[in-house]
Amino acid sequence: MIRLSKQQGVALVIVLLVIAMTTIIATQMSGTLMFQQQRTENLESNQQAYWYAMGAEAFAKSVLYADFQENKKVTHLGQRWALGETRFPVDLGEISGEIFDLQACLNLNALGNEETANNNSSVESPGAKPEDEAREGADESAGGSGGGASEPSDADSDRRTGGSKKNSELAKGALKELIISLEVDGIGNFEAESMVDALVDWLDEDNSIVSAGGAEDDDYASKEYPYLAANSKLASVNELRIIEHFTPQVIIALKPYVCVLPNSDMHKININTLDPEDTKLLQALLGGADEGTAQDILSARPEEGFETIGAFSSLPELANVKNINQLKQQFVIDSDYFKLTTKTSFNGSYFTLNSTFMVTKDELVVVNRSIGAH
Repeated sequence: MIRLSKQQGVALVIVLLVIAMTTIIATQMSGTLMFQQQRTENLESNQQAYWYAMGAEAFAKSVLYADFQENKKVTHLGQRWALGETRFPVDLGEISGEIFDLQACLNLNALGNEETANNNSSVESPGAKPEDEAREGADESAGGSGGGASEPSDADSDRRTGGSKKNSELAKGALKELIISLEVDGIGNFEAESMVDALVDWLDEDNSIVSAGGAEDDDYASKEYPYLAANSKLASVNELRIIEHFTPQVIIALKPYVCVLPNSDMHKININTLDPEDTKLLQALLGGADEGTAQDILSARPEEGFETIGAFSSLPELANVKNINQLKQQFVIDSDYFKLTTKTSFNGSYFTLNSTFMVTKDELVVVNRSIGAH
């Protein structure tokens, strides 16, 4: 009886162990199943949020195209694309989007014009070249270059995908003035020049520094975590974080005023779409003009923008701006590049899409997409 009782006890323990193991396995399987189910739901929700963003991109493209068809010569803040952030409620979520004119900001890639990189030793005189003067005259008579339905001219192609050495010099001067005007602690004329020179060296294709403030491979290779200069165009404003001399405070202060055009060193600012509430960029573009002059210029804009560059150039507010004949070559009245920032949510999933549009021959094309907040 004692032996039988012991055997029954062992059997009971074994049964309990089997039950416990079965329970543990079942619990783990149940947890894994629930995790996989939740993961699948999250992926489906994220995918739906993505397609909402793509739908918003298509809608924004149609809005831009409609504005473009209505007025192919002038881009201004009175058009539908410039309404600001727009929100659309959807089942279990929301779609929001805002379109920005990428020619209402300073293109950092404009500082790295290839011609400038190959001719650092010679600085062009401020006088306009005959071809530049002819192009300017054509712009004034036609109401601005680019954005039209006809085949882009050589000047239009140059404006979209490349710049001139003169425009590169103007962009460098504008960035320097802009950095100084931000009034970041410890940043003065010398520091601003060094940042500009370091950015030029980062963009140009050679390995020679442009000045004492520049930086090339040797400077970056000597860091604790070494790397090399890109010697190519920027893909994001955030790349400034790894360029010599640029500080987080300066980068944060710069972001509202600068941008990066994909694979383009174009330096053309649409005077019609500059922020009427902030004059710092216009002041920098005008060689450090005072705030009152910049504000008067923005206030003088017609509701539907200047119809020709000539109308802008003839403003009496520009009469006292130094070197205005050269500085005004930075401005146009239409835009070729736009950026859409779309934020979507669906069933607890969130998605942010940044799309860059370019106006080509009678159409708009998406030339760049990036995911996530910048």
